[in-house]
Amino acid sequence: MNNTAGTTPLATDAEAAPLATNAPSRRRRMLLPLAGLLGAAALVVGSGADFVSSSVNEGNAYTTGTLTQSNSKANSAIFNMDDLKPGDTVTGGVEITNSGSLPASFKLTEDATNGFADPANLQLSITDGSDETLYSGTFGALTDGEPLDLGDWEAGESRDFTFSVTLDQSAGNEEQGKTAGGSYTWDAVQAEATTYDQ
Repeated sequence: MNNTAGTTPLATDAEAAPLATNAPSRRRRMLLPLAGLLGAAALVVGSGADFVSSSVNEGNAYTTGTLTQSNSKANSAIFNMDDLKPGDTVTGGVEITNSGSLPASFKLTEDATNGFADPANLQLSITDGSDETLYSGTFGALTDGEPLDLGDWEAGESRDFTFSVTLDQSAGNEEQGKTAGGSYTWDAVQAEATTYDQ
């Protein structure tokens, strides 16, 4: 009996065979280029080797120095005397030390008032530890121009200074009851900057 109208006939085994064999062929065609790409990538990665070397410098560091000073009579008078009369001399000493780790230049500044009728009747003398006279003149006039330069000091260096104040023997009655006073400031400034080649 014949197939009814509209019914699709079944394919024979011979007709279905090409479909079965075409699928593996397409997979092979896709895998071959992929394998080629992977091989090329492996070649590129494998060809990146280089000779290398390295070294390290550790422990690079610096510390800043210190600029300090010590004063054997800090915040107190070097000399002080009442009831001075003509011809009297009052003497006081002080030791200044560059107590920091840096060399420095030192200067001395006087801030004084001299209330005597004739200021020249009151004389000040400053000497160092070697008895060299650093200043000799009217009390209150030490630093009229600029600070007294005390030179360069090494770290740890100490120096002694002696201050002597004298009321002139010829001072008359006009100097009775007069006063004078002052303060002394020791300033230190670091030595000039240095370039170190290591």
